[in-house]
Amino acid sequence: MGVNLKDIIPHKEIEFEQLKGKTIAIDALNSLYQFLASIRQPDGTPLMDSKGNVTSHLSGLLYRTSRLMDIGIKPIYVFDGEPPELKRAELDYRKSLKEEALEEWKKAKKEGRLEDARKFAQRTSRFTDEMLEDSKKLLDYMGVPYVQAPGEGEAQCAYMCIKGDAWAVGSQDYDALLFGAPLLVKGLTLSGKLELSLVSLEDTLKELKISREGLIDIAILVGTDFNAGIKGIGPKKALKAVYEKTLNEFQIDFDSVRKIFLKPEKTDDYRIEWKKVDTELLVKFLCSEHNFNEERVRKTSDELLSALKEFSQQDLSKWF
Repeated sequence: MGVNLKDIIPHKEIEFEQLKGKTIAIDALNSLYQFLASIRQPDGTPLMDSKGNVTSHLSGLLYRTSRLMDIGIKPIYVFDGEPPELKRAELDYRKSLKEEALEEWKKAKKEGRLEDARKFAQRTSRFTDEMLEDSKKLLDYMGVPYVQAPGEGEAQCAYMCIKGDAWAVGSQDYDALLFGAPLLVKGLTLSGKLELSLVSLEDTLKELKISREGLIDIAILVGTDFNAGIKGIGPKKALKAVYEKTLNEFQIDFDSVRKIFLKPEKTDDYRIEWKKVDTELLVKFLCSEHNFNEERVRKTSDELLSALKEFSQQDLSKWF
């Protein structure tokens, strides 16, 4: 879910053309949950194959990735590892909300309230280990690189940007900034519903006249995935508290949460390589196993091959 700092973070509106040739480290679960929430039937039921397996995440991953690559963006998907202990309370809370939403969804469907049904259904998304493995398998067949983080995916994304292996982090959350990502791209959904924008950590800290540690403290007061925050305090009030140095008035274990953002788990054990798409395995996996339309999958495979060829030409041009 991430921390909501929208009201104080400066955004720069950009065009997709400005991202051509850029490598973007994408928070995988952030994207996959978006697909599970949005790719649904009118009554809120997710896309499923003939065996009843949910396929919304596979559909979103295939077609959005293809479109991003067609634009010239080089995506790297980064998957979460083990969550910090402080996150478990938040995960338990989310689970309870999903259970409540599930009951409301069933009720709304039974009563024929389709608009309400879809609304509640979007809050019920669950991501299983099998869905996770299928997502990675799909990326393998597409030739798209992914990285398994030891801990928080956005921490690994930020680290890859700091190292120079990626230009920016792609996410709808602001957590990547707290983990030290120099640049954050928001709105990579291609749906037109979200504005494509770029956030610079350096520009943010300059405009707010605070340090990265100060930004983390603001997030802690508002509430992160690792602490509940203070009721009634939004980003602007939290910024004021940082300016006035009144953090000691709040009964929060700032140090434990700060440590997660300042010294997160990360790894150098990864390899970034865009490989040739394996069309036949892609067709077998998506069409034979999950009932995707073969003509559309083959067309998407051709688009991926064309994008990969363009990537290769871009890389070769660096030598001349």
